[in-house]
Amino acid sequence: MDTSTPAVFVNGELLKLHMSQRVRTVVQVMQNEGGTVLGQSTDNHQLTVKGTTSVPVTHFMEVIGVADGPQSIRAEICTDFGSNFDTASFNGLCKLANGEFKNFYM
Repeated sequence: MDTSTPAVFVNGELLKLHMSQRVRTVVQVMQNEGGTVLGQSTDNHQLTVKGTTSVPVTHFMEVIGVADGPQSIRAEICTDFGSNFDTASFNGLCKLANGEFKNFYM
């Protein structure tokens, strides 16, 4: 595991707090065109992910990259998580990783 450039766990709401920082999130792919994904975050925000690989619509995708806008990520790594993903658990993890347990995750 590479710890030299950590990525903050974020959902759609928390993304805007980490502008220009390396972040990690999961989105459900709603549209995928020419390396740009329009996705829905685990807390139901619409996010744009640039520089993605081909992931089928409706699949969940983990994205690690740089937050380059309040609703936009420039992807470095994308992983297809398939069509089944527990969004509530991931959203809870994001809240914990940016709240009382922040020191454990960064």
